Amino acid sequence: MVEICARDLLTPVGLRSLAPGDPKYTGRYIGGAVERDVAYHQGTVWSWLLGPFALAHYRVYGDAAHANALLAGLAAHLDEACIGSISEILDGNPPHTPRGCFAQAWSVSETLRAYHHLARSRTASRARVTRLTGG
Repeated sequence: MVEICARDLLTPVGLRSLAPGDPKYTGRYIGGAVERDVAYHQGTVWSWLLGPFALAHYRVYGDAAHANALLAGLAAHLDEACIGSISEILDGNPPHTPRGCFAQAWSVSETLRAYHHLARSRTASRARVTRLTGG
């Protein structure tokens, strides 16, 4: 499942709600209320999903450094919509223009939760290696 999500839904700033290859995919969250409502779950990127995805990736593959690198795409976004925060949603199509709420608490909190969990995992892993090797 993690591999399929990475292949079909993963972007540098979150996970799409629908794969671009689906006939119902809508790559931009624009237009009036009706058009936006249709696009909401038809390809729009949800940034908050990147944290849980990075943790799922880590649980499957055990590579904390790679899982942490999945969060790195949000770094550039911190200078886009609301400086220092993470938007609720972004366009499914590149350049993944920020949309919706420009400072979404769950987007920030899930990213930080994953980052801190992965940092603890890397620290614990280094400690285990040091104990095993005596160095």
